[in-house]
Amino acid sequence: MSHAKKELSLSVIRELARTFQAFEQLSAFHIRQMDLTPPQFDVVATLGNTPGMSCKELSEKTLITKGTLTGVIDRLIEKGMVSRCAQELDRRSVMVALTPQGDALFQQVFPAHIAYMKTAFDLLDPADMEVLCQQLARLRAAFNQVLEQKKHEIE
Repeated sequence: MSHAKKELSLSVIRELARTFQAFEQLSAFHIRQMDLTPPQFDVVATLGNTPGMSCKELSEKTLITKGTLTGVIDRLIEKGMVSRCAQELDRRSVMVALTPQGDALFQQVFPAHIAYMKTAFDLLDPADMEVLCQQLARLRAAFNQVLEQKKHEIE
């Protein structure tokens, strides 16, 4: 890789990290105002409009590690927002679902949070947003392509 291309990729990495940090800070600020932690919101938002899912599925969809997820679920159970029960066919697999109270919370906080976050996106031109979305999709595809190549090298 040429020196100029390496510098450009470092610039993109830095900007991507800074952008994600700013996004996370704005998001967390609002979520905490709704008396939730970001991981709790992530679980509630992921379980919303579903019949529930296994802890393994929830961990994959939220990107919360299994160890952390257990504590988050415990606290949401204490708040009466989720329930946890063993699946009938596989007792080792635990199903997590929103309770009626948790579903009511989801119906309240999810649209409110989307509207809150949209205020930042509304500062951008719609045409720029389309280009940004396309570019981010291309970057994600490049990451996935390299990841698949690396996985095949190991096999």
